[in-house]
Amino acid sequence: MGASLGLIALSLLLATTERAVAVVQAPDSPVRLEKLKILSTDDAPPVLIYAATNLTDNELEQFTVTVFVFNREGRLKARQVAPGRRTLEARGTKYSAMVLDVGAIDATDTFMAGVDQAQRAGSEQWWRSDLRTLAEEAAKRSLSLKPVA
Repeated sequence: MGASLGLIALSLLLATTERAVAVVQAPDSPVRLEKLKILSTDDAPPVLIYAATNLTDNELEQFTVTVFVFNREGRLKARQVAPGRRTLEARGTKYSAMVLDVGAIDATDTFMAGVDQAQRAGSEQWWRSDLRTLAEEAAKRSLSLKPVA
C-alpha cells in the first residue's frame, strides 16, 4: 500500500509542469506577492502558489488576488479574482494557493497576478487599485521586448 502511494505521488510530481507568473503591483499596494508559480497537470486546472507580504505596520483583515491570462498577442483572455489569506499580520508573510478555473490554457499564454484590494483590520475602508490597466500595459510592453521570429 505504501509503495503504491509513493508511486502515485511520484507520477503526479513528474506530470506537473511549472510556469512563470509576472507580478503586477500598484505603487501604493499594501501587499506584495512573491514566489509566484503556476503548477499544472494535463487533466486538472492550473494552481497559483504565492507568498503574500504585508508591507504596512497595520494588520490587514483581508485582501484580494487577481490573476490575468494573456494570449500570445497580449490580449486579455481570462481574469480570476479570489480572496487571499485572511488576517495578514503587520510586516508578515503567508503562503497560499488559488485554483485557476479560467478555461483552456495554451503554451503561449502568459500569467500576471497582483493584489487589487485590501482592508485594514478594524476598518470599513478598502484600498483599491485598477490592476487590469496595469496588467494590460505590462503585457503590451512585454510584447515589444520579444524578438520577432
